[in-house]
Parts: sequence; structure tokens; C-alpha cells
Amino acid sequence: MDKENTETVLGPDGQPLSKKALKKLQKDAEKAAKKAEYKAANKPAQQEPVETEDVSKGMYGNRPMIQSASRPDITFLDVNSLTTSQADKKVWIRARLQTSRAKGKQCFIVLRQQKWTVQALAAVGKETSKQMLKFIASINKESIVDVEGFVRKVDQKVESCTQQDVELHCHQVWVVSSAEPQLPLLIEDASRPETDSSMAKVNQDTRLDNRILDLRTTTNQAIFRITAGVCRFFREHLDSLGFIEIHSPKIISAASEGGANVFTVSYFKSKAFLAQSPQLYKQMCICSDFDKVYTVGAVFRAEDSNTHRHLTEFVGLDLEMSFKFHYHEVLQVIGDMFINIFKGLRDNFKEEIETVNRQYPSEPFKFLEPSLILEYPEAVRMLRENGVEMGDEDDLSTPAEKLLGRLVKAKYDTDFYILDKFPLAVRPFYTMPDPNRPKYSNSYDMFMRGEEILSGAQRIHDPAFLTERAKEHGIALESIKAYIDSFKYGTPPHAGGGIGMERVTMLYLGLDNIRKTSLFPRDPKRLTP
Repeated sequence: MDKENTETVLGPDGQPLSKKALKKLQKDAEKAAKKAEYKAANKPAQQEPVETEDVSKGMYGNRPMIQSASRPDITFLDVNSLTTSQADKKVWIRARLQTSRAKGKQCFIVLRQQKWTVQALAAVGKETSKQMLKFIASINKESIVDVEGFVRKVDQKVESCTQQDVELHCHQVWVVSSAEPQLPLLIEDASRPETDSSMAKVNQDTRLDNRILDLRTTTNQAIFRITAGVCRFFREHLDSLGFIEIHSPKIISAASEGGANVFTVSYFKSKAFLAQSPQLYKQMCICSDFDKVYTVGAVFRAEDSNTHRHLTEFVGLDLEMSFKFHYHEVLQVIGDMFINIFKGLRDNFKEEIETVNRQYPSEPFKFLEPSLILEYPEAVRMLRENGVEMGDEDDLSTPAEKLLGRLVKAKYDTDFYILDKFPLAVRPFYTMPDPNRPKYSNSYDMFMRGEEILSGAQRIHDPAFLTERAKEHGIALESIKAYIDSFKYGTPPHAGGGIGMERVTMLYLGLDNIRKTSLFPRDPKRLTP
């Protein structure tokens, strides 16, 4: 029998390995071979070749700070112009990136421009690299971006955007101004309907502390367009009647309406006051033969009132006009002016009103033409019939005002009405008494949804009678000498009123707080931002 030819395997010590050691060595070698084979088989799945070429290079990134060094020939379109009429056109848009959502090889973003939004899509393809998609997905919310893309029709409406029939397919994306990654409030949280209790909301103080962000919501963009409309229709109506717009001083030498509710300011070596009303100057203009005047400007009230409808600074829409024989000539002008405002908002701001109603639902504002005029005794009777105890000459309390508004709405189906002939005892000394009913006066208030938005009256234009009325009110004549002297050189009979702009917007939209309609509210507890 021939001897088996075997190769002697030596161990680390130089001595031949035993059979047991040889078997172990063989097993280890087999394991290593299998491991190497497995790695080789799975390498392509675990390690795809690195994409070295960026096909989108030069089509995305951060723009250099714009310092007016050049003026590229680029025409930007507005988001609200993106409709099916623009389908398949390549356009440039500058907007804020509101949200982004990356999924696989696609990234959806929402671009917002004021109160309009559009969905944009970037997808990996021949002209869009993975690097570009990654960059788009990393852009901080609220950053300002320039996007070039094709407008495409969509099969299903984009319900979350104002532009529901189209979307933008991104070709270029550039960051113009980056927002910080951590925002004090999220626009989507600040935009949620009040009726949605399932998701996070932003409380009022947080909103006002970060008003710059809060004002970016589509709801606020709509509210302040409506507010601009209130001023526009106020001006347009009065301009059409020959009124002159005036601008009265806001720093004055004495309290315009008396009392303690006035802000005192340092004025060189003396002190001055912030105007509580432009009334004195309106009346002086009537004395100066301006005949019909109005003004839009700041009014200051140092009232420590922390209610839903009081501010320490608000915008006053004030008017004054002379009349021939009866102050109702003025009352009719003011009533018609409000109708013009209500019609103008209804007919020109439908989209904005709907935007506000989506977040803050309310009943549509109703009004009559001509306006409903109730006399004070009739209002008292209606309130007494509904359980309110009040005297003939008592002023209306806030709860009584609101109840009366509900009663008027139920009976006359109007949210706006005029209350005429207030008791003389509850009106200022310069209010003309009713010559036929001495306990009443030629004065009026106007109401929206049960809250007062205008107070006005026929003013006493005779200096002797004005002096007599001031004495009856116990007013020191020296303190109002300049006011009384204004009427010594012949003054036409006149009347007017003052309107709180923010209240008109608040009540027309059925909102619950005046701070929603004040751009940067001022109240006893807030002086910033």
C-alpha cells in the first residue's frame, strides 16, 4: 500500500499541526470564503455608485445678497396670476416657502405671496438632480425664494392652495433671503380655523408678540385689505359730496374732550397732550368756511380699559359738515356713507371676506337701505319689554347695547342701525338740546352687531348758549375759552361724528376682538412691537 502524499502544515511554532488543528483551520478558511462571496454578491445593493455629476448645477442654491449691483432681465409673475391660462408656460415667481414635504424622488412645496398660495413640485429627472432635491427639501420655512418653473394643469384640485387648478414644476430654485430654522410660531398653526380643536393653535399674546409673522397669514392679509377698503369707501363717498380731507394736529395744548383720559407728553419746557379727538379742529374748519370736512388719523384715549373693543390708540374716521335747517341733513349723509362702505366691502372684497370666514366663521353682515333710525324712547321701551330696568334718561350699558342689537336684528333683520335723540343728561355740554323735548338732544349713535361705532351730534354754534351750557355742566370757562371763542365770528349750524375704524372692520367681519383688526395694537398692557 502506497503512502498517502500529504503536505505537512506547520503552526506558528514551526511544529506540524495536529489533525484537529488542521480541521479547524479548514473550517475558518471556508467561512472566510463564504463571507467574501456574500459581500461581493450584496455590494451593488448596499453601495450604489456615487453620483458624481450634478446635472442641476447652476440651477439652484443661495443667491448672493441683493445689493442692487445689477438688474437681470427677469420678469416675475404674481402667484394669483397662475391659472390655467398660463398652462405650460415657463415663469418666474418670488414668494415665501410656506411648507415643504419630501417623499422619495419628489419634493412638494407651497409658495405663498401675501394671501395667495400655489403648490410647486420638484422631481428627480434628466434636469433635476438628487442634490437639487435635497437642497430644496432643506430650505427653511418662511424663506424668500425665486422659483422658475412650468405652470401645469392638475388632474385634481389642490384644495390646500388658493391656486387650485395649477401647480408649478420647478426648473430653478434660489434662496433670496433665508429665514431662521426655528420660528416662534408656525404660519399653518396661526391659520387654523377656530372651529378646529384637534390641532395646535396660537394664542393672542403669542401672535401679537410676533406680529410680523402673524400678519403673514392669509387671513390677516385679507383683514387689512378689508380695513383699507373701509377707509377707501369712506373717502370716496365723502369726496363725491364735496368734502375736503383735513389733517389736524395730534399734539395739543389742552385735553380735547376734557376729563382725565388723556396722555400727557413733555413738550420742550412745558407739557402737551395727545389728541383724544379732532373735533375742535373739525369745528374750527367749519368756522373757516370749509363747509364739509373729514379726517383719517390717530386718536389717543388714556382709558385703562382691557376689553375686547377698547384701544389706547386707534384710527379715527371723523367728519363734520354744516347744514341748512336740520341736523338730519347730516344724519342722512352719514347713514348713506355707511351703506356705501357696506356695499363696497360686499361687492369688492368677496374673496377676502370668504378667507376670513374660513378661519373665523360668522353670519354675513346685513343692513337696510335707507338705514334704520330708532329714537331713544323706542329703544328704552324695547329693552324694558325684555326685562331691562332703566330710566328714561339713563345711558345704555354695554349689555343693554348688545341686547338691543339682538332685538333690532330679530325685528328689522339688520345689523346696522342709528339711535337718535339721546337724553341730554348723558351727552357732552356742547350738544344741542332738542327744542321740542328739553330732556333729549339732537345727538345720535350708530351701531353694528349691537356695538357702538359712531357717536355724534349737532354742536352748539352760538357762543352765548355754549357758555350757558358749560356753566350748567360745572365746567371752568377759562379752560374752554379758546373753544368758545372759535364761534364768536359767525358760525353755520353744523353736526358730525367720529368713527373707530378698527371697530367697523371687527364688527363687519363678526370678529371677537379689536386686536385682530389693529395692525400693531396699543392697549394698557401693550406698547410693543
